[in-house]
Amino acid sequence: MTAKRDALTIDKVLGCVLAGGQSRRMGGGDKSLLDIGGKSMLDVILARLSRQVPDIVLNANGDPARFAQFGLPVVPDPVGEFAGPLAGVLAGLTHADTCHPAVSHVVSVAGDTPFFPTDLVERLCASVPADVPVIALASSSSKLHPVFGLWPVRLKDDLHRWLETGQSGKVLAFVDRHDSVEVSFDLDPATGLDPFFNANKPDDLAMVRNTLSARFT
Repeated sequence: MTAKRDALTIDKVLGCVLAGGQSRRMGGGDKSLLDIGGKSMLDVILARLSRQVPDIVLNANGDPARFAQFGLPVVPDPVGEFAGPLAGVLAGLTHADTCHPAVSHVVSVAGDTPFFPTDLVERLCASVPADVPVIALASSSSKLHPVFGLWPVRLKDDLHRWLETGQSGKVLAFVDRHDSVEVSFDLDPATGLDPFFNANKPDDLAMVRNTLSARFT
């Protein structure tokens, strides 16, 4: 008989918003702080994520004071400078290992994707065992969204070595070294959009604003 594995519970998960991109296609600056209808995009993202995890950390480089209004820890990339989402994941894992000893996993969320699923963390947790380091990545419409992932803290040192030695910063290159699962999500019924629609360009930002406006009028 196969032994039953322990389930991963949400109290063992730290949320990490990856807000440290350079936003070149948006003209530079912090696109997570852009207004999308009386609130910043980060306000909307944090409201959605805070209902899913007990604690959240922000990953961003530069002066952390620009995020002071949110009252959350702000941690920079531990390696490189703007080294991509994997460096942000490492920042979250390092913070969890140092400041949240009871946390076993970090869930990463993009700072430009305000409609991500309200059951993201619950479903990612349900897809992996608590006691074996398995990475879970979200997908929709047959497309993988590797920035939305559940990462075991036990992989912190391996990820640090991977990035420090100049290996590929592409998320899937690292994921391929480990056991992983894919969790598929449907379109957002409230918006009709892919839940992982991200505001990369000014046109995308306009769509986000229009969608939010339509929901509250």
